[in-house]
Amino acid sequence: MLAGLLLLSVPSVASAEPPLRAVADVPLPGVTGRIDHMALDPAGRRLFVAALGNNTLEVVDLREGKRTRSVTGFEEPQGLAFARGSNRLAVANGGDGSCVALDGESLDRVATIDLGDDADNVRYDAATGRLFVGHGEGAIAILDAGFRRIGDVPVGGHPESFQLEADGRRMFVNVPSAREVAVVDLERRAVVGRWTLRDAADNFPMALDEARARLWIGCRKPSRLVGIDTRSGRAVASLHVDGDPDDVFVDARRGRVYVACGAGFVDVFGDEGSGAYRSIARVPTAAGARTALFAPETGRLYVAAPRREGRDAFVRIFEAPPAGR
Repeated sequence: MLAGLLLLSVPSVASAEPPLRAVADVPLPGVTGRIDHMALDPAGRRLFVAALGNNTLEVVDLREGKRTRSVTGFEEPQGLAFARGSNRLAVANGGDGSCVALDGESLDRVATIDLGDDADNVRYDAATGRLFVGHGEGAIAILDAGFRRIGDVPVGGHPESFQLEADGRRMFVNVPSAREVAVVDLERRAVVGRWTLRDAADNFPMALDEARARLWIGCRKPSRLVGIDTRSGRAVASLHVDGDPDDVFVDARRGRVYVACGAGFVDVFGDEGSGAYRSIARVPTAAGARTALFAPETGRLYVAAPRREGRDAFVRIFEAPPAGR
């Protein structure tokens, strides 16, 4: 692996535009405990927040810039995915192992699937209308557009973050207990490769940059951002990040990678033009703000912060400068 670059606390040029600018904080009054993943309804301009410790789904109206609903009745909601084709929101629950489908408008329950244990990350494939849900049985469940379970892919351990290629051929799955990335052939529904992480462990978050053939893996022991060449499975980068990384996103338009860390920063890395990345900023957030969501269409990054020291939980909204600047 390549040696990590030291983080820079300020841009090298004083007048340079920051890579992320905070534009708003949206309070989540009454929300306590850990906050997990988020999903976006771009057409309705709504942000959905899985308040795991509060057992609620928080709904933020992005037009008004405020929380408008708090939906109850969940058991440790973790993963979320908004299926645009069917106008449904999938909510994976760690507490009872269920994945619940909500109507996209009313947010009423329309279907529930029992996945056995610890339903976690969810991904939506717009091309097929399918949903993929990681669960504690050590597999990825496949749900069709009608929210019917049509198969499972065993991956050898509890799956954390996973990503799908745009053509639907492969899926990359973090399996922290095995200290590896499982490579899944989606047509065969089978693991066809395993990429071992040799210099880091606790690989939880992941992001895929298909244009650059890079898979970015966030690790916690030690805190590193590991880059893997998706053609060879070889590690080609290892960069230092702040503690407790839990979400990673690729901003392909700007050639950047954002890492949300519970230590209270978003670490920003930039492509130097030769495929090598360097740290360009540490953007302050809040202690425990470890989950985030990036919207490529708008260049906005949403970071969720739990309630701490008397301050309400909140979502901080960052905006990246226009691409090319």
